[in-house]
Amino acid sequence: MMVGPSGTRGLGLSGTARSDDREPESPANDRHASIFRPLNNANRESFGFLLTATGLCKTPGCAARGQTLRRTAADPPLTHVTLVWRANEHEDWLRFGKPVVERIIDRRRRVESYVPGQVFALVRWASNTFGTIRSTLDIVRAVGPGEAFTTLAQVEPGGELLLSVRGWAKVRAVLRRIDAIEQAGHDPCLVAPDHWRHIGNRLASGLEPRGYRHDRHRAWHLRRKLNR
Repeated sequence: MMVGPSGTRGLGLSGTARSDDREPESPANDRHASIFRPLNNANRESFGFLLTATGLCKTPGCAARGQTLRRTAADPPLTHVTLVWRANEHEDWLRFGKPVVERIIDRRRRVESYVPGQVFALVRWASNTFGTIRSTLDIVRAVGPGEAFTTLAQVEPGGELLLSVRGWAKVRAVLRRIDAIEQAGHDPCLVAPDHWRHIGNRLASGLEPRGYRHDRHRAWHLRRKLNR
């Protein structure tokens, strides 16, 4: 049996060329799995769903749990991301993102919602009897009315795709770069969108992406202020 660079088990029945396509194995998803699991409790208040914010939060990430959502016509349209967690079978998580609304569907599913302009990173992994069938990471910007967007599974209606990689080796490479951005003191949600495009293009070409520098981050936010 071969073992890939990830140090995971040997090849599965699928005959994939590299065993690193088998990642992740629960509960080895470190903080990502632990973030999701507290939300996987059954909603004892009803057999439907649980909305988790009163009105639309004006500050990203401020959704309060256990309260009823009331939206008004003045609220911006939302982009909804459906997350599913069935250990060792179908595991989704948000590597970063600050939803304004969270909704628990049942023990294994929840929906996170974002206002136009917010950026999030969706990781999706799935396997069957024969091995891994999906390892993806998409970094997406939620769009507003009239903006062009790309349709994505589990993202309604879709979004502006800033980065998209397939195969766990590339997913892991992007996760390392997100870690490096956080260690440098930057919030990944506020990184210049062109940097995510740069990472995706360099990885697709087999080249090493450049690091995210403080001067580039400052220039991006100054440009945002000028465009407002």
